[in-house]
Amino acid sequence: MSEQLTIAGVQMNVAFADKEQNLKRIGDRLREAALHGAQLVVFPECAVTGYCFESFEEARGMAEPIEGPAVRRIVEMCRAADAFAVVGMIEEDGPRIFNVCVLTGPLGLLGVYRKIHLPHLGLDNFSTPGDRPFQVWKAGPVTLGMNICYDVSFPESSRAMALAGAELIVLPTNWPPGAGCLACYATNTRAMENHVYYLAANRVGEERGFRFIGQSRICEPNGETIASADETSETILYAEINPAIARNKHLVRVPGKHEIHRFRDRRPEMYGPLVEPVRD
Repeated sequence: MSEQLTIAGVQMNVAFADKEQNLKRIGDRLREAALHGAQLVVFPECAVTGYCFESFEEARGMAEPIEGPAVRRIVEMCRAADAFAVVGMIEEDGPRIFNVCVLTGPLGLLGVYRKIHLPHLGLDNFSTPGDRPFQVWKAGPVTLGMNICYDVSFPESSRAMALAGAELIVLPTNWPPGAGCLACYATNTRAMENHVYYLAANRVGEERGFRFIGQSRICEPNGETIASADETSETILYAEINPAIARNKHLVRVPGKHEIHRFRDRRPEMYGPLVEPVRD
């Protein structure tokens, strides 16, 4: 059985605080991508809710438990499209809210990632930092890890998931102006340094004075860009990937003369300062 699969990243506008409209858009784009052969479709950060909340109370009004109506609807969409989806939303967990993305498929909810690194911006001013270790999940023939937006700025995030077996890392994001360097360079670097596929799905449009910069892209394990979008258009990016390529970390450029191994060449005993707290 072939391991190859087609993945898609949806670059879309999002209606602020209008879950019904956003879920309809998600369903439409999921169906469209599946009709073009996509087996896994990735949507932006907070695609269900919007992002630029100005208080905890306002954000919590758009949050819901993971097993709530939004996820149930997304599962139904996946079942109808016979595809997997990664979608950003706000999770309510008791008195706390989390910026999360969910992985769903035709058979139900498969995974949840709570954003760990929070900038001083929008929803993240009021969210609780993610409190679960980095994980990987199986979606058909590919093993994937999930990050959200600012997480791409911390290489430890991608490395932890790659070491756990991720062949693809997906990044639902809401990049505003000033984050162009992440779109142009960080995604490719995370792919190259871990020898994994990387898909960043950003949004476009404006929300409460913030403009979002698009530039979604899909990168292959050598760091090259497979597909990319512009700064303003709603579009869907597609790429065919082979997870077996990402599993092979031994790169032979000239046999016996130029060979590298992305994991075996690491020197963990030298990396102690990476996990030490910063002293003010």
